[in-house]
Amino acid sequence: MIKKLVRDNIPEIIKSSGRTPICETVKNDDAYLQLLKDKLQEEVKEYIESGQIIELCDVVEVVYALLKAQGMSQSEFEVMRNKKAIANGTFEKRIFLEKIR
Repeated sequence: MIKKLVRDNIPEIIKSSGRTPICETVKNDDAYLQLLKDKLQEEVKEYIESGQIIELCDVVEVVYALLKAQGMSQSEFEVMRNKKAIANGTFEKRIFLEKIR
């Protein structure tokens, strides 16, 4: 049993291997958003388990789909991300906070 959101070309890839995919298009926006969130968890888990950079491609693709589904462009997101990076910093200095007194 598969039952998960997949990339657009996956049904054709399955067909080319001689198998038959059974698919439907998710029309409900709330259901699509939830499926994207589930997919994000799946892809992050795959990256954490494998440590392979290629898995981050899937994470980023899901993030882009989430942005689009919520009405935000990648460029708008980058502006938001940059503002937050300026205010809070990035992870470049590798600071590990042990506790606050």
